[in-house]
Amino acid sequence: MTAERIVVVGASMAGLRAAEQLRAAGWTGTITVIGDEPHMPYNRPPLSKEVLAGKAPFESLALTPRASAADVEWRLGTSVTTTRLTERVVVLDDGTELAFAGLVVATGMRPRRLRCDGPCGPDSGRHTVRTLADAQGLRDELTRPGVRVVVVGAGFIGCEVAATAVGLGVTEVTVVDPEPLPMLRPLGELLARALHKRHEERGVRFALGTGVLGFEGEDRVTGVVLSDGTVLAADVVVESVGSVANTEWLDGNGLDLSDGVLTDEQLRVGDLPYVVAVGDVARFPNARYDSVPRRVEHWSIPGDTAKHAAKSLVAHLTGKDAETGPFAPLPTFWSDQYEFRLQSFGAPVLGIGDVRVLDGDPDGDVLVGYHADGCLVGVVALGGHAATTGAARYRAQLLRQPALTS
Repeated sequence: MTAERIVVVGASMAGLRAAEQLRAAGWTGTITVIGDEPHMPYNRPPLSKEVLAGKAPFESLALTPRASAADVEWRLGTSVTTTRLTERVVVLDDGTELAFAGLVVATGMRPRRLRCDGPCGPDSGRHTVRTLADAQGLRDELTRPGVRVVVVGAGFIGCEVAATAVGLGVTEVTVVDPEPLPMLRPLGELLARALHKRHEERGVRFALGTGVLGFEGEDRVTGVVLSDGTVLAADVVVESVGSVANTEWLDGNGLDLSDGVLTDEQLRVGDLPYVVAVGDVARFPNARYDSVPRRVEHWSIPGDTAKHAAKSLVAHLTGKDAETGPFAPLPTFWSDQYEFRLQSFGAPVLGIGDVRVLDGDPDGDVLVGYHADGCLVGVVALGGHAATTGAARYRAQLLRQPALTS
């Protein structure tokens, strides 16, 4: 064995959960967690909601490690620049080399930035929301009197930021997206239309079916140039156009990094049983549905992947039987916007072609089911407490469903 150390690269929730689960799986050697932010792990979903709204201080986001992980070594404010997997070595940005017996890839994602085909304008006034610093900087901008906000991207983060901006009193909020409805791909047309209506009723404007060509302004952004030639006046632009996997440090090792890090059904990377991937950087097959590897950017995934990957890795390093079947999580997500919530269990995206109202009405509280080959594969509730409670009642049914064919 190269070293009695497991290195976890990435110090967000996935990295923390991996460290905790490695101890739970019986690893007694050194665990070193490396992260480029200066903070200990914290909860990210509130960044676009409570933190941006000024309702949650950083202390409320901090994740406290379990007592079993109290002896974990944290190297924060540093990053891994390269790794030599066959040698079992990672290289830090200060040139330090750390040998490892096992490696956990937990580097997650970073926001994708818009590329300009037209005028690029200045960077000042353009924001993303991924880190605490991002949310704090954007909040300072949104609380300026008379600010005009353009949100590019009508996905989860974009819609949450738009709702939070309205709650802060911003009267000019425009959401731009090339799709004809907000959150169309993850939710399907029925719920996308219901969500669209709710935002418009609260004053949000939409420029749908068009993209962004570029930006106007000298010292800071003053306008957003759309692909149809329209120019939207803007003091603040929030770019919410997807994510990019943080995998550059793994280049040169012969891995499939085309969309995150490809793993097998045990979350092992490539043909290296001493390397696993966890969190939203992992592209894994979910045996609950089929054999197609996918990344899943839901809050539940860091914990689910960490538990399974830790057992797989520790079993290999200690020569013990992992006693685990193929990885088969039930994805879960929620999104708070205004006074309502989107709550989901399962994989709605696999059933977009067969969407049925299970309870309620799209104009009020509604519960929707998503089906593939006649089987329920996901449910999404939109509304208040009654709707979200209704979604939770389908969790057991989703867990009992047989696997879909690949």
